Amino acid sequence: MITRILADEDGATAIEYGLIAALISLAAIIAFTSLGLNLEQVFQTVADGMAG
Repeated sequence: MITRILADEDGATAIEYGLIAALISLAAIIAFTSLGLNLEQVFQTVADGMAG
């Protein structure tokens, strides 16, 4: 029974998928934050140009 528990890798696979999902989420948050700051700058430039 102990060898069967030690050989079971279902939990390890779930943890690996969880880590991958966390890394993808972190990358997406960083990318969206950076993109959001750039878009804010673009809209501000357009607004300044329209204002004269």
